[in-house]
Amino acid sequence: MKEITPNELNRKIMNGEQLSIIDVREPAEVATGKIPGAVNISLRLIEFRMHELDKQKEYFIVCQAGGRSSQAAQILSKNGFHVVNMIGGMQCWEGKVV
Repeated sequence: MKEITPNELNRKIMNGEQLSIIDVREPAEVATGKIPGAVNISLRLIEFRMHELDKQKEYFIVCQAGGRSSQAAQILSKNGFHVVNMIGGMQCWEGKVV
């Protein structure tokens, strides 16, 4: 599975790259701040909502500490999606949040 650090992901955002970011935390966690443009699909719902995703895109998966995003990335990868897990999660994120 591909991985990216929070700083590497932030650099891509700052360079203006158009990225598809999925935050797999629970809505209450996301309410405390998320990466701009990230879509919230909780880990517990990922299998039920993967039909909303495009297998031609690459998705960057984010959670609080890196565990749930790793699980979500494995689920999506096994179902044919191109995913990159952000290691360390939002607790290591130093970029902008909304």
